[in-house]
Amino acid sequence: MGAVIAAHLASRQVTRVVYGAIIGLTLLVTLEKHPPGAGVVIGSLVATALAVAFAEIYAEYVGTETRERHRITRPEFSHMLDDAVAVAFGVAFPGIFFLLSVIGLLELDTAFSLAKWSGLGLIAFYGFCAGRLSGASIGRSLIQAAAVAAIGGAVIAFKALIH
Repeated sequence: MGAVIAAHLASRQVTRVVYGAIIGLTLLVTLEKHPPGAGVVIGSLVATALAVAFAEIYAEYVGTETRERHRITRPEFSHMLDDAVAVAFGVAFPGIFFLLSVIGLLELDTAFSLAKWSGLGLIAFYGFCAGRLSGASIGRSLIQAAAVAAIGGAVIAFKALIH
């Protein structure tokens, strides 16, 4: 398992998962103001994940052909697809808590709380890993993790204020 995590942390997908997690958190904060049922939240997360993934592929496809002046190759498309799947995962991951709510293992309010905190935790985890892998001390990496979590929290707070 350690090798899988190490490989993931060395990949381009880290950026995409964090990006997706921020989008997912923003959506959750918006939905929480007037909470729909857990099934609607799952559907909203999945639909948003797909929309962002398709937008990611389309934008990369057009941008690459424009910039590189050639048709997209299979390997290039494969990289685009990998990135889009990572973004979609980041957006849709909190859906697991709402699935637990649908089957009666969590209350809807608990699902919202766990989804938001796990999203912030994920962002902080990646911030900590970034610090450690770049050679920072544990203390400095913890500060970095707290800083990126605070940025995620600010995004959530901002979204809460405008809705």
